Amino acid sequence: MKVEAKYYALKDDHIECQLCPHFCKVLPGKYGICRGRKHEEKKFWATNYGETTSIAIDPIEKKPLYHFYPGAQILSIACNSCNMRCPFCQNWEISQGEVNTQYVGPEILKKMCKDHESIGVAYTYTEPLMWFEYLLDAGKLIREAGGKNVLVSNGLINEEPFSDIIPLIDAMNIDLKTLDPDIYKKTLHGDLDTVKKTIEIAYANCHIEITNLIVTGLNDKKEEIDKLIDYVASIDRNIPLHFSRYYPNYKYTKSPTRETVLEYAYEKARGKLHYVYIGNLPTEDGSHTICPKCGNMLIERMYFQAIIKGLKGNKCNRCGEEIPVIV
Repeated sequence: MKVEAKYYALKDDHIECQLCPHFCKVLPGKYGICRGRKHEEKKFWATNYGETTSIAIDPIEKKPLYHFYPGAQILSIACNSCNMRCPFCQNWEISQGEVNTQYVGPEILKKMCKDHESIGVAYTYTEPLMWFEYLLDAGKLIREAGGKNVLVSNGLINEEPFSDIIPLIDAMNIDLKTLDPDIYKKTLHGDLDTVKKTIEIAYANCHIEITNLIVTGLNDKKEEIDKLIDYVASIDRNIPLHFSRYYPNYKYTKSPTRETVLEYAYEKARGKLHYVYIGNLPTEDGSHTICPKCGNMLIERMYFQAIIKGLKGNKCNRCGEEIPVIV
């Protein structure tokens, strides 16, 4: 199915897409960089509307979201589009390759959410913001039915369209790759300033957590890690920050992130942020939620299972500290 896309302008011999900072100039019969928007008959079409590569029921912790309904299950769905070109992409088979899709309309998605007793829908795995028209329609239905809308995103979207979608979003995990603008531009085909603006808008409007995949030889220097920690802390020390271990994938063959690098990031961040986590490591030590005031174990995690142990509502049951968690 295809529907007319939003945010584009018809020029003399091409269409200019205005959804993300690439501002793709798309000739007739061609697609933009995301592969989900096509120029046909002097109109721009969202050809990826409802076209789904993956559907699963996941623990909310897998997004990762550790402070948003811990222990809950959420229906997770993905499109076949992405507007970045990370050479180490962990989901490249569905984000960069040609894959079969299945049409899941907004009404079908709403029914699936109810049938599986999910808290809502996570638009995830690839880049959901390139599913813009579908997000608007599906997000409204899920919200009207009492469900939650979750985005797991690279944050590469222009401010105006993002401002249209954010009122429908309850929580986001944004993948902040680095604070080096050259890496964003030359290696990842993204734009750091745009991602930072998305983070700021999301922070003001919904629950937000941030993930940083530490990639060997790319963004694993101490000074780079320090800059990223300082940036997150400058917004709010209560934002949960997830450091994730890279493994060789797609076009990158460098060795996995050294554990000592992840340990450095974890300890350094804990000095400036209240909630820091490590992912993709065979240990649970960096996955628990601890009260920053008294050290009480609030949420214990084993793999993707969460056990609430020290919370009374959203407060520590030992010292009464208010915790930024939605339960």
